[in-house]
Amino acid sequence: MIYLLEDDNNIRNFVTYALNNSGLESEGFSTPGEFWTAMEKQKPQLVMLDIMLPEEDGLSILARLRRAPDTKNLPIMMLTAKSTEYDKVVGLDGGADDYVTKPFGTMELIARVKALLRRTAPIADEKVYEADGLYLSPAKHIVRVNGKDVTLTLKEFELLTFLFRHRGNVLTRDQILQEIWGYEFDGENRTVDVHIRTLRAKLGPCGELIETVRGVGYRISGE
Repeated sequence: MIYLLEDDNNIRNFVTYALNNSGLESEGFSTPGEFWTAMEKQKPQLVMLDIMLPEEDGLSILARLRRAPDTKNLPIMMLTAKSTEYDKVVGLDGGADDYVTKPFGTMELIARVKALLRRTAPIADEKVYEADGLYLSPAKHIVRVNGKDVTLTLKEFELLTFLFRHRGNVLTRDQILQEIWGYEFDGENRTVDVHIRTLRAKLGPCGELIETVRGVGYRISGE
């Protein structure tokens, strides 16, 4: 089930219609009140949020979802007319897993929704990764820095896991985008850089393990 919180009736009806016709079950809500009521009854697989809403703005809702233990890893896509680079950075820094601006193409939107849903399946990797105080268990979805649990968004967790799985190798932005987000790098998209920055910040002293290889990409180091 996909929840869409969008106060524009035309957009809400169009998107839910497109999702349902693509074999994805969806439900739309026009107000945050309706959305929170539905969240109490059933948790969705993915949430799509507009930012400019009555009652409560989408970024506040995003923050509430990320703070709650039962929704902190829930895939969330922002679907909004706020299209400046600053707006995108704020949304991604706030914990959004993807950021789609209006107007958008239906085919691309459906593809990006499906890419997020594919990544909600439990990770089968039973291997545990460790490096200089940083601990990662993909199977248990646990990240610790010097023994203390660290909360990451789904995309941040997948990014760290991808880096660990290819430890020592430099991964380009194109490779990371294709693996984690499922679409090609267009030369202007700062999604990877933003997520690397927030990931480093959350990892504290272990953030330095994520190295920037200038002009190429990123890799994870450490003993």
